Amino acid sequence: MHFQPTEEQRDLRAGVRELLAGRYGREALRASVDTGVAVDRGLWRELGEAGFFALRLPESAGGVGLGLPEAALVFEEAGRALLPGPLVATHLAAGVVPGAAAGTAVVTAFDLGGGLGGGLVAHLGEADAVLGASGVPAGSPVRSVDPLTPLHRVASPPGAADVSEYRSAGALLTAALQVGSALRTVELAVRYAGEREQFGQPIGAFQAVKHLCAQMLVRAEVARTAVYAAAVTGDPGEVAAAKLLADRAAVQGARDCLQVHGGMGFTWEADVHLHLKRAWVRAEQWRTAGEAEELLAAELLDSAV
Repeated sequence: MHFQPTEEQRDLRAGVRELLAGRYGREALRASVDTGVAVDRGLWRELGEAGFFALRLPESAGGVGLGLPEAALVFEEAGRALLPGPLVATHLAAGVVPGAAAGTAVVTAFDLGGGLGGGLVAHLGEADAVLGASGVPAGSPVRSVDPLTPLHRVASPPGAADVSEYRSAGALLTAALQVGSALRTVELAVRYAGEREQFGQPIGAFQAVKHLCAQMLVRAEVARTAVYAAAVTGDPGEVAAAKLLADRAAVQGARDCLQVHGGMGFTWEADVHLHLKRAWVRAEQWRTAGEAEELLAAELLDSAV
């Protein structure tokens, strides 16, 4: 990706957006929230048929044969749509776990760290396999801040569940999800600011609201640039920086979007709180802020020696 997506990459992004808009629009999102069903097996298989999970598998192995830059674009769209489920783990498991590439298997991973604890697993109850582990361990349900990211605590995570070789790619794809969510909250804030009126004019005419929306856009675009760059280079330090920026863009962007919406943003009917809750969870997946900062600090020290 040379500074701008190619025509093929733009077509890929448009195709994924069209697929998700038709198959997982707002009504489907709210239905998932109301029913508590995070993984739609039918949709999962459709994603598999569309090449979502096999995107980076070589064509000789039945995959699409693309790379991390294309995967980042696809996951950005999934984040924009708030598509739930262990998307990153299943994508990483393509070619390793039978059925993952085709979407006939749901694969999760021991990817939660930091404040949420390494013994927590997302979507364990819906999973057919755990990346890097033999079998699906038993776990106790834990209340999750995100209604579409169910959590289970596993008392003794199996030693075989080593995801270190997947951590960099997992962090990058999670950052892409965060970028998509951040860009979507910019759209939600700008639209509401143009519709909601106070004192006889849209609230978007007020300087404070303009500043909030502008700051949201800057954070999201900077994070998107960092994710795209890291997808091209694959450099662990750049991936860590991209995850830091994307987490901040998603979390702070959702907070600012709530601020623009005022009291309306805190209602269950609004979608803004769903973006914030998902962003909180993703910030703890694959590489936390603390882990990313440690990696970047170590690289700086090495370069200074």
